[in-house]
Amino acid sequence: MTELISNPNAWVALLTLTFLEIILGIDNIVFLSIVSGKLPAKDQPKARRIGLTLAMAFRIILLFGITWVLSLQETLFHLDFGIFEAHVTGQSLIIFGGGLFLLYKSVSEIHHKMEGEEEGTKGKSASGLTGAIFQIALLNIVFSFDSILTAIGMISMKSPAQGGFGPDGAIEIMILSIVISIGIMMVFAGPVSKFVNEHPTIQILGLSFLILIGVMLLAEGSHLAHFRFGNDIEVSSIPKGYLYFAIFFSLFVEFLNIKMRKNAKPVKLHNSEIKDEKLKDIL
Repeated sequence: MTELISNPNAWVALLTLTFLEIILGIDNIVFLSIVSGKLPAKDQPKARRIGLTLAMAFRIILLFGITWVLSLQETLFHLDFGIFEAHVTGQSLIIFGGGLFLLYKSVSEIHHKMEGEEEGTKGKSASGLTGAIFQIALLNIVFSFDSILTAIGMISMKSPAQGGFGPDGAIEIMILSIVISIGIMMVFAGPVSKFVNEHPTIQILGLSFLILIGVMLLAEGSHLAHFRFGNDIEVSSIPKGYLYFAIFFSLFVEFLNIKMRKNAKPVKLHNSEIKDEKLKDIL
């Protein structure tokens, strides 16, 4: 640890990875905000704390089982139907299943909001704390795999003589980045959740983001399984940079809309412009 503290490259790697973990954790905070928003107000902070603590615990556990995580990239079975071919791995199954779950959850939440079922179910046992934590835990498993694989790809485990940090040093940097990023997310999770739940348009936008991320996970899972149609068509993963740029740009536009609505002056009607006599009497 002392060698890492005195190594400027280690500090750069830690800051870079922490920033990336926070960016990758945005989808986690959005999901937390929407799921916890269905709970009674007194249970919402508890659900967020437990959810983010689970996220941190899953990531650290996976780091200590890094050999097992990397073994999930090995082919479990091979499918070949002539026009369709795939080399299915454990990693692709987890990520593909997470994408399906995220799509199902996002679409069903949008359906409930469009049908006006949200208020009637809020606080009931069906949307209780245990159910919310279970949903958060399921999705955290997928997000943790994605986060750890990104971290492994960024931090070199080569020996210091070869320009890396060594296996122990790399794991220490990754654990520190996870703890710092989750700590920052815990600080901002409350205000973000409050803002999301107070603005219905932000909720729909957040659910739309989760649909995009679900599609990205499906594409990534298909890519990791080397889905091939015919002889030439192979499924490619969606670059995360494009996806997160679209998310931040959409949020920026929506913030401008919210500010514009706040600054808009109410329209005052003169009595001569009101044709309904009953309404004129009320006013």
